[in-house]
Amino acid sequence: MKSRTPERRRWLYAPMTLLAAFFLFPIVFMLAASLKTDHQIFADMDSLKAFLPVGDVSFANYAAVFKRVPFWRFLANSVFVTACVTGLGLVVNSMCGYALARMRWKGRAVVFGFIIATLILPFDTTIVPMVYLVANLPWIGFEGLRPVLEIGWLNTYHVQIIPFIVNAFAIFLFAQYFSSLPKGLEEAAAMDGAGWLRTYWRIIVPLSKPVFATVLILTIVTSPATWNAYLWPLMTVQSEELRPVMVGVQYFFQLDTDWGEVMAYISMITIPMVAVFIAFQRSFIRSIASAGMKD
Repeated sequence: MKSRTPERRRWLYAPMTLLAAFFLFPIVFMLAASLKTDHQIFADMDSLKAFLPVGDVSFANYAAVFKRVPFWRFLANSVFVTACVTGLGLVVNSMCGYALARMRWKGRAVVFGFIIATLILPFDTTIVPMVYLVANLPWIGFEGLRPVLEIGWLNTYHVQIIPFIVNAFAIFLFAQYFSSLPKGLEEAAAMDGAGWLRTYWRIIVPLSKPVFATVLILTIVTSPATWNAYLWPLMTVQSEELRPVMVGVQYFFQLDTDWGEVMAYISMITIPMVAVFIAFQRSFIRSIASAGMKD
């Protein structure tokens, strides 16, 4: 068996390597095209040169990005909104998941079922009612130091943050992971005089780093208001000073489309996402691997 193990691994790794290369082709093409002129990009489309930085290559497209859009402003907006939605969401959703998985109270199953049922509704079907709702919600603003009641959240940072803090899928992931932890944890903590909040913070959270990393990555990637947000800020934010990076893509299609600049811009907003995944990939894989396990 030991002598056949390396051979089996080679047969397993070969198709996995080919599959990984297949999924990397778009990223490699994007990076290579970001260094070329439009003429060079289309000239290389019928050969493997499309995936290689050869021919008329330079960093001129990256320099042109900063002339076409206020890139640093868009980047700062996306980082701020993503950090707020992700950070607040980890706290709120994990506490909801803890209450559903570890605490016993009347109506818990009904509430959990209602939360799961909301996953059936796609975001596109609710976005118009949500826009109408946030356009009529009150908010406390300030004129100098004097608080003023304002109506409408449109064209603000909080319209991009508050509606997306609570996430049904994140609550589900937390509840499933928390339910797999040993039941004796609360009993031991209760014997030491710890309440529910202290047990959650001192015991459950340190043992749940994989699921926190998983929810962090999924929130950044899939939430309608984080890094990949496009439709929601396009409909609710009109000021260029408040728009995120994905909305900036449309700036490259308003006049003459330069595909080299488009690829350079997309490359610049993709690199932070790749860095986040690499930083948390081990915890992400551990959480996914343990999703179907019960203690």
